[in-house]
Amino acid sequence: MSRPEPTDARVLDAAQTAPRLPYPELARELHRLLLDDTVQVPARLVQALPGGGSLFVMPALDSRLAITKLITFTPANAGTARATIQGDVVVFDVASGERRLLLDGPTVTARRTAAVSLLAAQRLAPNPHGPLLIVGAGVQGRAHLEAFAVGLGVKEFVIASRSAASAHALASHATALGLNASVTPDPNAALTDCPLVVTCTPASVVVLHALPRDDAFVAAVGAFTPAMAELDAALCRHFAAQGTIVVDTADAAHEAGDLLQAGLDVAAFATLRGVLQRAPDKPGATRGPVLFKSCGWAGWDLAAARLAARQRSGE
Repeated sequence: MSRPEPTDARVLDAAQTAPRLPYPELARELHRLLLDDTVQVPARLVQALPGGGSLFVMPALDSRLAITKLITFTPANAGTARATIQGDVVVFDVASGERRLLLDGPTVTARRTAAVSLLAAQRLAPNPHGPLLIVGAGVQGRAHLEAFAVGLGVKEFVIASRSAASAHALASHATALGLNASVTPDPNAALTDCPLVVTCTPASVVVLHALPRDDAFVAAVGAFTPAMAELDAALCRHFAAQGTIVVDTADAAHEAGDLLQAGLDVAAFATLRGVLQRAPDKPGATRGPVLFKSCGWAGWDLAAARLAARQRSGE
């Protein structure tokens, strides 16, 4: 009788990937990565697929690890049993060339994106205590709720989604975590009560147009191509004129659809790396409401891989 082949401990599914990426530790690893001069992140390849989907090939490396994230983004899967983001993150040892880990791509994407927003809020939010308005109740909405709860201690959440069922499901998840959550049909009306805001929608339509509070921090993560936008152009111009805009990386200059469609010079805005380099150990000074525009970057996936690999080795 043949024995079953042993499970490769280096291949992690979603349930095994998530515990290796706790949000506070991941935010700290992101901070370390942004100050690491050995990090290299080549331009990502985005290949259009028949039917409206995209294939993303995203490499990155430092002095010890090299990674490539291979994922598909399929907007047509929204609202179905199939995930819109699918794929893997392959992690190699630079010295030996050995594959160290294979991580679940959607889990890495969700958790590192929320951790980037968390890190930005820790450094930039004028009023980090909440409530947090979450616009979009999908995978990213859930990840941001969990990240801001454990990383900033936020206890109050307001949830908006074009799907009432999804909004109520996320509110129920918050309740199960011991948090307080309510559902609103109008995210713009909720802006007056929420100093923290995250927009994480499919970015097929603009979802915010009302002016924010003077002490607002808005993390816009749903739009990551020039054709996508979640924020009204006039709202983006308000942030530029009356507040502070910070982008996740310099790549936002050709990816941040919200800002580009508003006619703004995206290259002129500070990056998160620049903020941390100026004041690595304390929150940075900001003017007025803060918009943090996140488009995604393979460096974030490398930070997740570094944390996951270190936990595996027991370092």
